[in-house]
This record gives sequence, C-alpha cells and structure tokens, in this order.
Amino acid sequence: MSKRMKNCMFLIAFGVALYACLNHLGSVIAFCRTVTGLLIPIIAGMIVAFVLNVPVRGFEKLYARLLRKFQIKEEKIENLPLVLISLLSTLICIVLIVMLISTMVIPQLVNSVRSVYLVIQTRIPEWISVLSEYGFDTSWITKAVSSFSLSQIDIEHIVQSILSGAGNFLSSALGIASSTISVLINCAFSLVIALYILLGKKGLGRQCRKLLYAHVRTPIADKIYYIASLISSTYSKFLSSQTIEAFILGFLIFFSFSIFRIPYAVLIAVLTAVLSFIPYIGAFCACFIGAVLVLMVNPLQALLSIVIYQVVQFIENQFIYPHVVGGSVGLAPLWTLIAVLIGGNMFGIVGMIFFIPLAAVCYQLLKEYTNRKLRDKNTIVPETAPAAEDGAHQATEE
Repeated sequence: MSKRMKNCMFLIAFGVALYACLNHLGSVIAFCRTVTGLLIPIIAGMIVAFVLNVPVRGFEKLYARLLRKFQIKEEKIENLPLVLISLLSTLICIVLIVMLISTMVIPQLVNSVRSVYLVIQTRIPEWISVLSEYGFDTSWITKAVSSFSLSQIDIEHIVQSILSGAGNFLSSALGIASSTISVLINCAFSLVIALYILLGKKGLGRQCRKLLYAHVRTPIADKIYYIASLISSTYSKFLSSQTIEAFILGFLIFFSFSIFRIPYAVLIAVLTAVLSFIPYIGAFCACFIGAVLVLMVNPLQALLSIVIYQVVQFIENQFIYPHVVGGSVGLAPLWTLIAVLIGGNMFGIVGMIFFIPLAAVCYQLLKEYTNRKLRDKNTIVPETAPAAEDGAHQATEE
C-alpha cells in the first residue's frame, strides 16, 4: 500500500471517528470524566514526585560530594543506593518539620488566635462607642452582639430542627464521609506512586528517552529532551530557592517583632512565610493582616509593625533575595510581573506561583531562538539608531 493511500485511509478513519464522537458527545464526555478520575492519582503522584525530587536531588548531590571527599571511587558511588538514602532523608526532614510545627508553631498560633478573639470581645464596646461618637449607626452591631448569647438560644427549637432534618443531615454526612474517604484513598495512592517514581526515576527516564528517540526524529527528540530538562531545572531552582527565602523572611520577621515586643510575632511570621510564595501580593497581604492584628492591641505598635515590616522586607529584597533567588530563573522584574498577572487571571494563586518559572522557560527558549536567527543572518544588532541616508549624503557633500 502506498503512502498516499495510507494518508487517505487515515483521514477517512479520522473523519468517521470525529462524526461518531459528535453524535455521541454525552457518552464521550462521560468517558473522558471516567478516564480523568482514574488518572487523577497518577497525575497527582507525578506532581508530588516532581516537587519531592528537588530535596531528593539536593541530598543526592550532598552525599555524592561527601563520598568523593572521603576518596571513594565513582564506580562505588554509582552502585550505592543514593536515591533510596536521599528519599529517606527527605521523608525524615518532612516528618521533623511537621513535628516542629505541631509542637512549637501550632500552639503559638492557637494562643495568638485565642488572644485575638479575646481582644475583639473586650474591645467591641469601645469600638461601638467610638463609632457612635462619629455619627455611625451602631444599633445593628449592638443587636447582633447581644443576640449571640447562650442564654437566649432556644434549645428546644434547635433540637426539633435537628430531629426534623436528621434524614437530610444523615445523607449529607454519608456523602461527605464517602467523598472524604475517596480523597484519602487517592492521596494514599498518589503518595505511593510518587515514591515509586522517585525510586525508579533513572530507569523511567531511560525508558522515556528510548521511546522518544525511537518514534521521533533525532533533531526533534533532542529539542524535546532539552526543553524538558530546562523545565525541570528551572522549576527545581525556583521551588528550592523560594522555599529557602520564605524560611529566611519568616525568621527575620519573627526576630524583629520579638525584639520590639510587638504582639502576634509568631502568627505574622508564619503568615509571611506562607504568603511569600505569592509574588508581590503575598508580602503586602501579610503586612496588612499583621497591622490589623496589632491595631487591636495598640495603635502605635501597629504603625511600628508596618515600619519594621517594610524595613525587614527592604533588607531582604536588596541583600538576601538576590543571592538566594536572584538568577535562579533568570527573569527580569517586568516579565515576572507580567507572568504573575497572566497566571493570576487564569489560574488564581497557583497560576501566580507557577507561571514565573514557565515564563522563564519561554523567555530562555525565545532568547536562544532569537540569537540563533541572528547568527544565521550574520547580523550585529546596533546599540544606537543608524543614521538616516539623507543625513549621510549631506555629510558627504559637505
């Protein structure tokens, strides 16, 4: 059979399949949803493996460097299960961080939230009186606060409502329980898949490269392999450097607020570390929330907290951030801001975080393509605008 006949048969089969899919669009959508539901644990496991591969790769490099320092040969290093040791080290570090948060940070956060609630409860009459002095109608606030009392709650009415809606409540509870169990099962499968991917990443990478070079022409396969390596290295650098920068910034905020005895130092530091992953907006939100919390206790300290926060952030942006994160993705501030705006509008906070390394990858590819085109054309880009021809002729005549 000739190649032209094969192409014609392929087009006919594609047209028939497309016509059948359009006539049974509902069944096709249901089938796609079923397949997506089956693939969710695999996709989630691949994402978890991609994120965990950053510290695993760091431990691998650290252990390999230590082994070379002790003058162990490369052959013996390659035979050692460095991936397994690095994965265990990563899991131990995660467990230690969780234990540290659960034993030190969470109690401090609970105390901070409880103190905020007590401050609000005690300061409500003062705030109502201040608003009344400025002419605001505070009757609805007074009614809402006075109505929230255990003595005024009709227990019998609540019991009757619960009994009458027991059937709906039971069905809702069963639905929530089943969905929760399904989510937990998917999370467990995702974690297991991620662990298997990390343990066999060398073999999986070799198999993927064989499939790629077996079915795609070598120049195109080289380009795909290069782009995949660039995406992996860029995201790894971004995630690792951003995590280190978040810990440093949170510690600096906690240390500075503790020195000046500003309340809620732990709570504001944790908020700063978490929200620092959101470029531009995260630091502003953490500063605003911290100022509002401190304002409930002492207005003067709220102003001081804003000043200290901005000073610490300025020092961190000027001296720490360029060394930790600067150059990790190689993206200029303008393109970083554009990536944040586009990612935020399309996918929310997740888009704001992950569009920065994606924009860095696109920028690097466009830069290499432009430089290659200029080399092929043997063109040198002028630093200043070239002179006009009329001006050149006039200069020659003079």
